[in-house]
Amino acid sequence: MGNILLVEDDDSFGYILKEYLEINDFNVEWVQNGELGLQAFKQQVYDLCILDVMMPVKDGFTLAKEIQDHDPDVPFIFLSAKSLKVDRLKGFRLGCDDYVVKPIDEELFIARVKAIVKRVTNDSENQSKNGSYQIGQYHFDYANQLLSIGEQVHRLTTKEARLLQLLCEKKNQVLDRNKALKILWGESDFFNRKSMDVFIHKLRKYLEEDPSVKITNIHGKGFVLEALPN
Repeated sequence: MGNILLVEDDDSFGYILKEYLEINDFNVEWVQNGELGLQAFKQQVYDLCILDVMMPVKDGFTLAKEIQDHDPDVPFIFLSAKSLKVDRLKGFRLGCDDYVVKPIDEELFIARVKAIVKRVTNDSENQSKNGSYQIGQYHFDYANQLLSIGEQVHRLTTKEARLLQLLCEKKNQVLDRNKALKILWGESDFFNRKSMDVFIHKLRKYLEEDPSVKITNIHGKGFVLEALPN
């Protein structure tokens, strides 16, 4: 149903929650501190992150900020025994979709998780099916894999089109290299990274007719599709 990153340091609660999520058809990666959570997030694409607030090494609030630096669009839920208004407000100010106080009601919690993952999945599917983007003077029709400027039209391969779509969805923001590799190639290894570099080079060639559009490499992070507003 969806990929979930669960970061929870309590062994018993973490185990039970992971089992309960998997019974409800979610794929769950469970790690037990914030640093391991960040490492896991960099290696995989998740539809939702569930973060305990009070953890060793790195707390949930700090982890959420670092996750957002890599992907500001990923939704997350905070879990906490702290029920004070000030703690809840801090969570929502950080952009969480929900702040759930322990002990949790399992049925209500799963309903919340399903609603968030369904929203994310539907948004992604709609973009993939109906994506149409303006990139400077270029028009990109994702559904038909066409990139055009004036009378010039490039028919893209499926992988070229999907990579350009990922860049468009993050226009003027960093597209995390590892996330793109996971989506397009399934894993991040040396050969796939080299393959991505070849595809980026091809897209740069396609886009060179408009000097206001460029794909910039951000060392150690990923790529930015830069384009001036129309």
